[in-house]
Amino acid sequence: MKFEVTILGSSSATPVFNRNPSAQLLNCNEKFYLIDCGEGTQQQLTKYNLKAARIDYIFISHLHGDHYFGLIGLLSSLHLNGRVKPMQIFGPKPLLEILEIQFKYSDTTLRYPLEFFPVEADESRQIFENQDLIVKTVVLNHRIPTTGFIFQQKNRQRKLIKEKTDDIPMVYYTALKKGMDVELPTGEILKSEDYTTPADLPRSYAYCSDTKFDERYFETIKGCDTLYHEATFMHDLLDRANETHHTTALQAGEIAKINGIRKLLIGHFSSRYKTLQMLLEEAQSAFDNTDLAVEGRTFQL
Repeated sequence: MKFEVTILGSSSATPVFNRNPSAQLLNCNEKFYLIDCGEGTQQQLTKYNLKAARIDYIFISHLHGDHYFGLIGLLSSLHLNGRVKPMQIFGPKPLLEILEIQFKYSDTTLRYPLEFFPVEADESRQIFENQDLIVKTVVLNHRIPTTGFIFQQKNRQRKLIKEKTDDIPMVYYTALKKGMDVELPTGEILKSEDYTTPADLPRSYAYCSDTKFDERYFETIKGCDTLYHEATFMHDLLDRANETHHTTALQAGEIAKINGIRKLLIGHFSSRYKTLQMLLEEAQSAFDNTDLAVEGRTFQL
């Protein structure tokens, strides 16, 4: 099953040449989940040939503009392009008022329903579930209420061994994939383990947007397969990071190591850095399996 994320924006605060504010597109089993929506997100979707019309779920981490200023434009374009299916939005409660005011004073009535789900930044909780995923919040330490999100795949069914099941009636496939043995009318027993292989282990992706290094959220992200973590500054600017409630690249690497993460992606880079190699090397000094979450890159999770 496809489980991958494409980076649409990697810059903090303001866009710079070749770097846009925060936005990512998660593809889970060909369903699209947009994570944050900084300025220019819809242009990035077009640039990387990702169809905005396929997005049905949007998750906004907090109300600093570099994480949601692209949302009104995206929702408006979907309206103009004739969308009729609902859009589910998960974000801070005041976001709904912001959206309503924008549409009120532009005299816009969307052609499609907005289903808004307020997210609280007081404790980690499950906020979404469908047949593919469970989504939980991560309570982060930023200047305003902020949550990250963990996207956890559900357990999948076992896989049929095609060459062994061609002569078995399809009516038995579901039971076999669920791990159940079945009895044929002849009395023959088909053991699930003989006709299927184990399902892929479910994977998890943790998205930690803006936050200060804070051990209180470590338990929530512990053991995730892939972690995206902000790394706004180099560690020589630790005082500035603490003052603005952000993280250094070194700290991001340390967080991945402490919490048993398999792969670390870093982003949300300050515009002061024209090249990013030194941030990558600093994070890798603490956690080797680190990569840059920069525009246009797609990571298999």
